[in-house]
Amino acid sequence: MPSTYPRDRFDDIPRETGRVGAHRAENPGMSGPAVLLWAIVAMIVLVIAGILGFLVLSQQGALPAPENTPAPAATTAPVVDTSYSVLVLNGTATEGLDDEVAAQLVDAGFPEGAVTPTDSDETDFEKTTVFYASPEDEPAARGVAEAIGATEVVQSDAYQSGDGRQLTVVVGLDRVSGA
Repeated sequence: MPSTYPRDRFDDIPRETGRVGAHRAENPGMSGPAVLLWAIVAMIVLVIAGILGFLVLSQQGALPAPENTPAPAATTAPVVDTSYSVLVLNGTATEGLDDEVAAQLVDAGFPEGAVTPTDSDETDFEKTTVFYASPEDEPAARGVAEAIGATEVVQSDAYQSGDGRQLTVVVGLDRVSGA
């Protein structure tokens, strides 16, 4: 191997720096604030496009419906059936509310012998409620509730006494004047 090489133009380094040959200067690139500005603009454009796309799809019904849509509750038409006996329990500490409700039922067409007013063991029953034992009793229970202005109708045999067709009304604190 030779120890000396012939002289060429690259052996002499000029005092001035400038381009020589195929060397390229670095690309100055974009500054930090300019890159940040472009990123923010791109993000805003993408968010707006996403919102508009969602609105368009939701108006066309292309989005799936929510899975937990509650089914409308089927209600039974109220029927005043005077063949039932009605036990009226006063579930408050106010005396005479059971007699008032019994009078309303008699005015609605129930025979006086079919309506039995009495006191309950409870004195803090919240809402006036009509209880019925079996599903076929529901229309009659709703009829009693409509006749006395009760808002609750519940299927339960907790208040059943006897073997006949019976409905039970428990008068609640919502019937106490001033409540």
